[in-house]
Amino acid sequence: MSFLKKFRDTLTRIETWLAAASLLLLLLLALVQILARNLFDSGIADADTLTRYLVLYVTFFGAAVAVQRGRHIKIDALSALMQPASIKKLYRPLHAGAALVCGLFTDAAIRFWRDSWEFAPQHEQWLALVGLVIPVGFALITLQFILVALIGQDEAT
Repeated sequence: MSFLKKFRDTLTRIETWLAAASLLLLLLLALVQILARNLFDSGIADADTLTRYLVLYVTFFGAAVAVQRGRHIKIDALSALMQPASIKKLYRPLHAGAALVCGLFTDAAIRFWRDSWEFAPQHEQWLALVGLVIPVGFALITLQFILVALIGQDEAT
C-alpha cells in the first residue's frame, strides 16, 4: 500500500471518529439541555450555541469522509449523456477542480476566522476557537479531494 493510501486511510479513520464523537456530544448536550430546562427551569449557558457548532463539526468531518468514499453530493446531469470511458477520463481533473474550489473556500474561511478572532470580545473568544471548524473542515475536504485526484477512481472507493 502506498504512502498516499495509508495517509488517506488514517485521515479518514480520524475524521470518522471525530464525526462520531461530535455527534455523540451533540446528542448528549441536547439531551442534558432538554432535561435541565424541563426539570430545573434552567439550561446550560451557551449550550444552544455549542450545539449549532457541533452540527458543523459533524457536517464537515462527515463531508470529508463522504469525499473519500465517493458519496459526496455530485452534479452529474452530464454524466448520463457521456460514455463511461469519458467519465473515467474526467474523474481526476474534476476532483482536482473540486479541490481548487474547496481550497478557495478554505482561504476565505481562514480570513473570516481571523476577523472573528481579532474582533471578538474577550468573553466570546472561546466561540472563535470553536469556530475553527469552518477553515479546518474546508481544509480537510480540500485534502480529501486532492488525495482522490492523486490516487484515482479505482482505489478511492
